[in-house]
Amino acid sequence: MKGSTFGSLRVRNYRLFTIGQLIKLLGTWMLFTAQDWLVLQLSDDSASALGVVTALQFTPVLLLTLYGGQLADRFDKRRLLLFANAASAVVATLLGVLVVTGVVTLWWVFVTAGLFGAISAIETPVRQSFVSELVGKELLPNALSLSSATFNTARIVGPAVAGVVIAVLHDRTGPIFLLTAVLCTAPLVSLARMTAAELFRVERDAIAASEARMMDGLRYVRQRPDLSLAILLVFLVSLFGFNFQLTLAVLAKVEFHVDAKYFGLLTTAIALGALAGALASSRRRTRPSVYRVLTAAILFAGFESLVGVAPNFAVAVALLIPTGFFMIYFAQAANQRVQLGVDAAFRGRVMALYVLVFLGSTPVGSLIIGWCAERFGPRSGLWTGGLISLFAAALLGIMQLRRTGGRIHVAWRPRLQVHVHERNTGVPAVRPAVR
Repeated sequence: MKGSTFGSLRVRNYRLFTIGQLIKLLGTWMLFTAQDWLVLQLSDDSASALGVVTALQFTPVLLLTLYGGQLADRFDKRRLLLFANAASAVVATLLGVLVVTGVVTLWWVFVTAGLFGAISAIETPVRQSFVSELVGKELLPNALSLSSATFNTARIVGPAVAGVVIAVLHDRTGPIFLLTAVLCTAPLVSLARMTAAELFRVERDAIAASEARMMDGLRYVRQRPDLSLAILLVFLVSLFGFNFQLTLAVLAKVEFHVDAKYFGLLTTAIALGALAGALASSRRRTRPSVYRVLTAAILFAGFESLVGVAPNFAVAVALLIPTGFFMIYFAQAANQRVQLGVDAAFRGRVMALYVLVFLGSTPVGSLIIGWCAERFGPRSGLWTGGLISLFAAALLGIMQLRRTGGRIHVAWRPRLQVHVHERNTGVPAVRPAVR
């Protein structure tokens, strides 16, 4: 069962969790696609307005995520998730009613984007750490990969469906927001049907609620170079490279002059590659090495830069598939390296820090990339983010080698291998290239 691609789905609680999340995330990605299109409609195709909405959606992550991690280590994660998903349904209903009744303005979109961000800031670290309560430790790498695959399945289907619906309804987005509100109730049903006695709640027994302080989690990460390097790399790549919600919408509408249906094709292409990347990670049973994380980041950054210079729409779609693959392969490897290396008592707070740098960097990054896209053209948001991410990954790789006194040797036969010799061990560690 450990080596099976879908082994975790044999666990009833995890299966219920996955079904609920898949349904909700389908609606969430439909909402994001409709929201981006609505913003462009209300702002006369302004990339800066889209950047502001993205920033407002992710700014609460900077303020509330660490607190969400503290809540995850103190209280019942399942109950917290029930509250968060119910709140998402309420906000989606509000936005849908505003659009359907014709009273929506750009400022209302700003407000609802901020509310979604606040809910996500609390819900995401709780959900990430809750996975470890659904399966045993031997299945945790597989469960994390399947959770990523669920997320990216929704990214494939959601935007594509939203694009078709918007086109069929002649650019009307209101029904999509109302449908999202209904789909957000699916996790409520799944969470309520779980068997509490079958949850793995070791961390809640290991630490008293009153002792779960945020600063202790930060100090813990600072004392663990293996965790801090992965988290720093995620921060830098997310800051500049993970702004596709902004860059693809502008690329589709301003550069390639296509309608919502084809915008959905761009997001579907990157999500298709991301799903493949998540599934490629699902059979992993051990903690990924730091070199695998760095290599995946470099490959992602290289493909993103190529998307920025794609000569036409078809080439951009083709390049977004490997971009999505290595985006999630990198993110999943970094996530697994952190989750499989952290003590259970600190998992909620450490994952909150991971989510903070993964999502919290987006407000600043979206404003920078949005400004670049408006000042230097829609393509610049992609190749600028890719090149900066490439430089960051290479720099951290050099720092890692210098810290360990290591060196790299690449061998091409019989298959590509990267040999990393580290002086502190005296033993060469062979890392197969990302496949």
